[in-house]
Amino acid sequence: MKPAFLTVFLKEMRETLREKRTVGLLVLFTVMYPVMFGILMQQLIDRATRSEREGIELAVIGASQAPTLMAQLKQKNITVRESAALDEPAIEALLQKGKVVGVLRLSDKFTENYAAMRPARIELWYDSAAEKNGQRREVEDVLEAYGSNVASARLLAHGVSPATLAPIQVQRYDTGTNASRSAGLIGGMLSMLFFPAFFCGMSAAVDSTAGERERRSMEVLMAQPARAWEIVTGKWLMAGTLALAGLTLELLLAHVVLGWLPLEELGMSWSLSWLDITLICVVGLPLALLAAALQIALAMNAKSFKEAQSTLSFVLLLPMLPGVVVSMMELKTSLWMYAVPMLSNQTLLREVSKGVEVGTLPYVLTFLSAALPTLAIVAFASWRMKSERYVLAV
Repeated sequence: MKPAFLTVFLKEMRETLREKRTVGLLVLFTVMYPVMFGILMQQLIDRATRSEREGIELAVIGASQAPTLMAQLKQKNITVRESAALDEPAIEALLQKGKVVGVLRLSDKFTENYAAMRPARIELWYDSAAEKNGQRREVEDVLEAYGSNVASARLLAHGVSPATLAPIQVQRYDTGTNASRSAGLIGGMLSMLFFPAFFCGMSAAVDSTAGERERRSMEVLMAQPARAWEIVTGKWLMAGTLALAGLTLELLLAHVVLGWLPLEELGMSWSLSWLDITLICVVGLPLALLAAALQIALAMNAKSFKEAQSTLSFVLLLPMLPGVVVSMMELKTSLWMYAVPMLSNQTLLREVSKGVEVGTLPYVLTFLSAALPTLAIVAFASWRMKSERYVLAV
C-alpha cells in the first residue's frame, strides 16, 4: 500500500501536468534566459572581434604629408583609403555610410609645422553613435605611438635621452585567470540562474492550496484517511519537484551554452566540468524545496486565490535582496555567505566558476542553509492544515 503522502503527490502532479499550456510556459520561461544570455554574449564577442575579422578602414585626407604615419597604420592592419579634400558636411556624410571607422585629416601646414618642430595638427573625425569604438581606439593608439616616436627622435637629435621624460617605469602583471575574469564579468548573470526554483512551482503551489480551498475540493481531500502532514508533504513535494526540474534545466542549459561560446576571444573561459555543475544542482535541491515550502505555507494562509497570487508575486523579490545588498556593499566572499539561502548558491557558483578550490564546507553549508528552514516551514504548514479555520478560510 502506497503512503498517503505519495498518493497526494501523484494526484497533484497529474492535475498539474494536465495544464499543458502552463507547463509549456514554465519550460519556455526557464529555457529563455540561458538562450538570451548566450545570444547577448555572442553579440559581445562578435563586436570585440569584428575588427580582426573585417579589418579597419580609415579615410585619410592629405596622406602624402605623413608617409611614416601611414606605414604604421598599415602595420596595425588598418586599411588607409586616401581621399581628396572634404568639407565638414562631406565628412559627416561619409561617416554616416558606416564604411570607414573615421576620417583622418592632416592640416595643409602639417609638413611645414612638422619640419619646424611645431605641433602638427591632425583631425580625427568619427561617429560616436556607430558601433566602432573599439576600432577607433586602435587608430588613436597608433596616433599616440606615432607622436611618442617623433618626440623621442627629436630628443635624441638634441642629445637628450627619451628616458628623461620617463623617470619611472611601471610594469603590470595581471595574476587573474581567464576563469576569474569570466566570473567577474558574468557573475551577476549567473545569479539569475537560481530563480526558476522560485517561479516554476509557484502556480502549482497556489492552485493546490488556495485554489482547492476556493473550489471546495480541499474538504474532500481532508475527509480521506490521510493526516495533515501527509497532505502537506504531498503538495510540497509536487511543487518542489517542479521547482527542482526548472532549476536543474536552467543550470544544465546555461552550462552547455557557456561551454559552447568562444569566451577565449574575450580573454575568459568557462572551466566548470560536468561534475561541478552536478554538485551545484545537488546542493540546489534544498533551495527548490525551500521555495516550494514557503509558497505552500504562504498560500495556505491567504484568504483567497488572488491574495495568494499577489503575496507570492511579492515574495519572488525576496531572493534578490541578499545578492543586491552584497553587491552594493561590495563585500568580499566570506564563510557566512554560505549560510544565507539563495546567496549561498549564488556565491558557490561564482567561486567555483573562478576555479577556486572551495573545499567541502561551503557545499555542506549551502545544503543545510536551505534544508533546515524547509523542515521548519513544512512543520508549520502541517500544523496550519489541522486548523478548521484554514479549511473555512477564516
